[in-house]
Amino acid sequence: MLELLKNLLDIILHIDIHLFKWVDEYHTWTYLILFLIIFMETGLVVTPFLPGDSLLFAAGMVAAGNLPATVNAGTMAAATGHPLNILVLILLLICAAFSGDNTNYFIGRLLGKTVYEKNYRLIRREYLDKTHAFYEKHGGKTLIIARFMPIIRTFAPFVAGVGTMRYFRFISFSFVGNVLWVVSFSLAGYFFGNIPVVKHNFTIVILSIIFVSLLPMIIAMAKKMLAKKTV
Repeated sequence: MLELLKNLLDIILHIDIHLFKWVDEYHTWTYLILFLIIFMETGLVVTPFLPGDSLLFAAGMVAAGNLPATVNAGTMAAATGHPLNILVLILLLICAAFSGDNTNYFIGRLLGKTVYEKNYRLIRREYLDKTHAFYEKHGGKTLIIARFMPIIRTFAPFVAGVGTMRYFRFISFSFVGNVLWVVSFSLAGYFFGNIPVVKHNFTIVILSIIFVSLLPMIIAMAKKMLAKKTV
């Protein structure tokens, strides 16, 4: 288990290198790998730990043909010969995220409100409660806002299904959130991935993306702790 977590952390922090290796080895099958990762991160409530923001940024970077600073161009010349198409990438990953949202929504509908009454071993009650509180504060816009927040974005469609949000309302918010999320992060990697300060400090960039994404949750938790102290 520890080895698995270590490997996962390595992939997240060095996703640019791993992604170029996948393109070098699997060529166009890389699209399927990316589709499955985004689908699972979004569609399965038990896999909120998979990379999302960082993967989109790195995929955009690869689509632009920008080699990671730590990769020797000679040892990975094949990867640059099989670049990802940015338009295909964006459309495919929007479909992956949207399909994941729908899967998670209907899983939530299937389980219903029993998730608040029982403790499911594979579903973190802590994340469920935080997402529920987020819905109470932001309503349907949660599906758009949560798209830019790791963990919450995995639980948001699930909680929407549990709360029996009307399906048409759900897919409207879900579609807008998915388009904004995939397009913004993919194009950010595509246009800014070749900037020297980004290429040479990619791990710091990824950690910064994760930190900024988690900032709303951190602020909310801090406010909650301060409120308890003042009572």
